[in-house]
Amino acid sequence: MSGAADFIVAIPARHGSTRLPGKPLRLLAGEPLIVHVVRRARAAGAARVVVATDDERVVRALEGGGVDVCMTHPGHTSGSDRLAECAAREGWPADALVVNLQGDEPFAPAAGIRAVAEALCEDDAPMATLAAPIESIDRWFDPNCVKVVCDRRGRALYFSRAPIPWVRDALARDRHAMPEGVAVLRHIGIYGYRAGFLKTFAALSPSPLERAEALEQLRALEHGYPIAVRVTPEPFPPGIDTPEDLARAERELRERANGR
Repeated sequence: MSGAADFIVAIPARHGSTRLPGKPLRLLAGEPLIVHVVRRARAAGAARVVVATDDERVVRALEGGGVDVCMTHPGHTSGSDRLAECAAREGWPADALVVNLQGDEPFAPAAGIRAVAEALCEDDAPMATLAAPIESIDRWFDPNCVKVVCDRRGRALYFSRAPIPWVRDALARDRHAMPEGVAVLRHIGIYGYRAGFLKTFAALSPSPLERAEALEQLRALEHGYPIAVRVTPEPFPPGIDTPEDLARAERELRERANGR
């Protein structure tokens, strides 16, 4: 493909979510969640938007909306595995740029989605992702907040649930304030892939560090594949994993509609 303008957004949408069963079809402002995510992908200017799902109910919810849907095997354990099957079924060329937008991201900023594709254009890495500065010491030490450190080229050195980089001297003096002069980044879970790498990634065996940290992206690093990282141009609101998240999203939409 000739550039970031030609990127594909692929949205894995598994119906059987553990924490929020039937997640793609849960209503947000009267519309299925998956419809909101498709709308964000289109706003980003993707050349094509494809929903990769394992359930006919998701297909029916998208009928009439001009959305391409790829039926995939229900046994996939990750979104990247589902997209690897989708890429093979759709026959995407190896150099196609594919942005994996999770099906629970109804507020994903268009500029952020584009930034992932642009990172692949700027770098010959087979995989790309985003990050954002961490400004809170509590977030830095929170194991649910995944951190990333990068080299001078903007490629990931490591992802961790631990507070990295460990700024030894500053933290020896004070563990209640963020250290100065060091980039401390939170990983944002949106990925870009060259389509040919999706098949490669899906075939890689799970790695020890991936199992230890419970972070799938470490599989690529541990097998020697680089990941390009860019700072997001706009904040990424949290996705929807639980009924509480869905209620929060409803409140946010009402507040936006009321101009608050």
